[in-house]
Formats: sequence, C-alpha cells, structure tokens
Amino acid sequence: MAGLRPVQIWVPDTRRPDFAAECRRQSRLVAKADKRDTGLQQLMDDALADMDGWTE
Repeated sequence: MAGLRPVQIWVPDTRRPDFAAECRRQSRLVAKADKRDTGLQQLMDDALADMDGWTE
C-alpha cells in the first residue's frame, strides 16, 4: 500500500551437513583464481590506497 512490494531471496541453508565443506571448496577455488590474477591484486591495492582521506 506504500508503493512497496515483497521480494523473496533464496539463500543457502546453513543447517545442511555439507554447508561448511562447500564453503571451503568454493573459497579454495576463489583463492586459486585470485592467485593467478595478479592484475586483480594490483587493482585491489590501488583501490585501497585511493581511500586515504575518506571519511564515514
């Protein structure tokens, strides 16, 4: 009635017995990909350095 509508978001079920193992598996895949992509690390370092002087 206030111009809003409901939104349904599906998220992983953290109660599943294999949830932690799947998190570890995916984290390792991401870490391997990040390690191979040196340009990404440089981009992240540059972005972090560019935040000097920012305030909340």
